[in-house]
Amino acid sequence: MAQVTWDTKLATVVGGQAAKPLAEHLDIQTVGELLEHYPRRYLELEEVSSVHDLFDAQGGLVTLVARVGSAEIHTYLDKRRKRTAYRTEVEARLGDGQVWMTFFDPHKGMATGRLEKHLRPGSSVMLSGKVGQNTFKRNRWELTQPEITDVEEDPSPLLPVYPLSGKLRSDQVRRAMRIALDVVTDIPDVLPARLREEHGLLEVAQALRWIHRPQDRRQAGAAAKRLKFDEAFVAQVALAQRRHEQRLVRSEPRTGASGGIFDAFDARMPFELTAGQRRVEEEILGDLAQEHPMRRLLQGEVGSGKTVVALRAMLRVIDSGGQAALLAPTEVLAQQHHRSITAMLGDLAEADRLGAAAEATRVVLLTGSMTAAVRREALLETASGAAGIVIGTHALLEGVVQFADLGLVVVDEQHRFGVEQRAALSAKAGQGPPHELVMTATPIPRTVAMTVFGDLATSALTELPAGRSPIQTTVVPLTDQPAWFDRVWSRVREEVGKGHQVYVVCPRIAATDKDATLESGEQLLDEPGDERPAPAAVEQVAPSLAGGALSGLRVAAMHGRLPAEEKERAMLAFAAGEVDVLVSTTVIEVGVDVANATMMVLLDADRFGVSQLHQLRGRVGRGGHHGLCLMVTTAYAGSASRARLEAVASTTDGFKLAELDLELRREGDVLGKEQSGKGRSLRLLSIIKDVDVIEEARAAATDVIETDPLLEQTPLLRAAIDALGRRAETDFLDKA
Repeated sequence: MAQVTWDTKLATVVGGQAAKPLAEHLDIQTVGELLEHYPRRYLELEEVSSVHDLFDAQGGLVTLVARVGSAEIHTYLDKRRKRTAYRTEVEARLGDGQVWMTFFDPHKGMATGRLEKHLRPGSSVMLSGKVGQNTFKRNRWELTQPEITDVEEDPSPLLPVYPLSGKLRSDQVRRAMRIALDVVTDIPDVLPARLREEHGLLEVAQALRWIHRPQDRRQAGAAAKRLKFDEAFVAQVALAQRRHEQRLVRSEPRTGASGGIFDAFDARMPFELTAGQRRVEEEILGDLAQEHPMRRLLQGEVGSGKTVVALRAMLRVIDSGGQAALLAPTEVLAQQHHRSITAMLGDLAEADRLGAAAEATRVVLLTGSMTAAVRREALLETASGAAGIVIGTHALLEGVVQFADLGLVVVDEQHRFGVEQRAALSAKAGQGPPHELVMTATPIPRTVAMTVFGDLATSALTELPAGRSPIQTTVVPLTDQPAWFDRVWSRVREEVGKGHQVYVVCPRIAATDKDATLESGEQLLDEPGDERPAPAAVEQVAPSLAGGALSGLRVAAMHGRLPAEEKERAMLAFAAGEVDVLVSTTVIEVGVDVANATMMVLLDADRFGVSQLHQLRGRVGRGGHHGLCLMVTTAYAGSASRARLEAVASTTDGFKLAELDLELRREGDVLGKEQSGKGRSLRLLSIIKDVDVIEEARAAATDVIETDPLLEQTPLLRAAIDALGRRAETDFLDKA
């Protein structure tokens, strides 16, 4: 066989038949891709597993080591083939209980052959199978057609358990891995020897052998330490390189001017900025004064005052002769920003109009649903520079939109926009790249900020402005307390009776919509094997409430499929107090600010994620009145869905909830992919648990780029960075 390298096609090493399922189910094409498919855990072959492993694996795959006990072969009538078939039931002992294996065979010889070869009484076996709703029946655990591996045939004391997909079996992965490890001769090492020695890490070839064939936990741990560092280091080098490149890009400093619109607005502000807002503003204004473009992430709680900080940055740019664009993900939010910013500025937003302040500018709105005449006027004011602030949706990205001097781009709810969309807006600047401020109301854990947004400076607003009241959050479990549902609507009536208003939020628009998808296109969260009723839909709930539990109250509906003018009309009516109860989808999740709204009812609340629940409840309690959020659910006690709701109810600290959200979700979802088998972004590195590794890698990466920004001294590392740029990880590196 010719020399086997990292890039050698796997089929030439293990054969086409063995390589096919790996390519089909895990998208593994080369030797290197196989060797980077790391075990997710190990089984101690000398110890049998616990019944608790079956509980923990419900809804997924379980892999156990058990000792074979008794076995019986039964006959039954195969109705499809109209002949006798055979069912084999095997009892196996775990450390604290039993598990039964059931196999179905068309011939008795297949059944007896399996018993004689793999399931001899007293022998130890590894079994893997799906734990579904029917796994626990007849008062015992039963796995149907589990995959069986004879433990006594494997010489290793630790058996690796690999992530699987589709019909791929673990023994197929292990067999291919064994061959690849034996024949590969050229394994690239991206880590400079100096760093490897400095951090006490294994050579990469040794690490790969120990991760796949450890003799003990010590070897597996040492291997994981090295390979985790590699994952963190390559990503951090790419980010450090971007930070270095950004410092070399020239941009127009925006230092403002004394006596301009910034000072005029400062003099008439009706409230004091919090200490946190002052601190963040200093950071942003300092960035705007630099000769390279600001790239800053501003994260903060719902209602923490990000918008006023962003507005003051926009005014500083206007005083410097430039314009600012605010990009919002929805028309509702863009209109909300336009109303609130215009209201805050007052006559400072009325340039060239009678009675306007001398320092005034113009604030224009640009959305896809505007009439042709209004759109033409907005485009003209934007292109001429008359509009200092331009607020819009994706319509801002169109080619016909031109700026006189775009100095600052503010992106609200940055995760709603792709890289190309943000780049398209920045490309409209005429005098070098604009400064960029991206905002999110979803607090981001520190490790995610380092890994996903590592090429941005970050600012955080952790305190709420004066006037924000606490929000009481309560779980309403209909499975345990069905009578509480009536009390929910009684409580809504009480709140309206006090002169306040209420949101009712549903996961779907219409009953005909697919149950698994939110209006936003995101997947509804669900329990495995869930057989509960379909989630609530706005078009059903609104008329039902208006004619039933809430009859006599003014009930309106709003969702994303309504024409823009109808959405605007519904939102304005609610804001004006002409509607008591607004039944809506998550279209009200961000930016909607109605001070008199004090209560929210979230129907099928378990269908939403932690961050989304926190965002939604932040719509109430914004006007000095106490807020109340009722999360209605049919999820059972003890389920992951109920645990998620109870965690949200236990705290209003968004930063704590962000950490919780990261723990509950698969980390690959944070980086834009599922972290299971096919297409994983991270293999070993945990952005929850490996904070120290990420921080060490970040410091090492910064040092490397400072001394060798083009990576000329480390060609293998440069190749790894180039490969990273070509792969899907670019998406998470570019999220900001």
